Amino acid sequence: VRVAWVLADVDLGLVRAPLRWWVRRFPGLWNATWRGPEDADTFQIELSGLLQELHCPYAVLTSGDVTTRLASAHSCLQLLYFLSSELQAARLLRRKCPPLPSQEEGANAALQELHLICQALGGPEPAPNCPIPQLLEHVKSKVAEALSALPHGHQEMAPLLKVLLTAQHWEALEGIRLALCKEYQCRRSMMIMRFSITLQSFHWSERAEARSAALLAAISPLQKAESAASNVTVAQLLAARKDASRIISTSSGHCRHRTSCAINKVLMGSVPDRGGRPGEIEPPMPVWEKRREGGGDQRRGGRQGKKKKK
Repeated sequence: VRVAWVLADVDLGLVRAPLRWWVRRFPGLWNATWRGPEDADTFQIELSGLLQELHCPYAVLTSGDVTTRLASAHSCLQLLYFLSSELQAARLLRRKCPPLPSQEEGANAALQELHLICQALGGPEPAPNCPIPQLLEHVKSKVAEALSALPHGHQEMAPLLKVLLTAQHWEALEGIRLALCKEYQCRRSMMIMRFSITLQSFHWSERAEARSAALLAAISPLQKAESAASNVTVAQLLAARKDASRIISTSSGHCRHRTSCAINKVLMGSVPDRGGRPGEIEPPMPVWEKRREGGGDQRRGGRQGKKKKK
């Protein structure tokens, strides 16, 4: 929103600065421009129309004489409260439903994927003036040629999707992509946090405290390069294979044959005991208090001070 107005002589000082801050958060909402106090009536008329479009529940701001709706401080505060609540609701909705990429961004991503396909197939870069259907036919022939060179019965490269995708299928793929991005972002954030906590545990020993500066110098570039954002593309979903739909235990021999590495065979040596067990905590020393006055053998009831007869 671009609002250039100065209402120095009008009784709108309570809403001038906050409203100017609020309208900057909604670009394109208002197209009018107020030059100064002489445009106060125009400003209030435009504001009244905006409040009606936003379905403002305060009748004092949407009914009656337009020029007297902001005459009191109470009505100005109601206006600021309503606009602030609308801004908060808009931010929450934007966070829950991120905006979809524009057509230009989608076209650029598609062209980038075509360039990557040509590089993977070992072909030349596509010409800028090459028609897209001709380029796709060339890519299709190259992929068919590469698949024909595979041994007979090879099922690892079988795609998971083999049907022609309709508009509903593309929308479903986009929803799956957003869900995977959210899931992987959560996992990456958790791994980054665990990595940070693990680094902090190395500072507990006396030997690590003496070399804390060297440790920070070695880890700082890695921490700056870490990012929790995940970028799952539709091309990666289309490239999913049939074996990706089967859930295999991570401890199985076939899976460990691919994921095992040398770091899994490194054993940790003896580490100092950090303590902190509940059974080893000694009870606190009781607080010494001054002896109270009037103590002694005082019993309740009517038989106070009498000894029991044997």
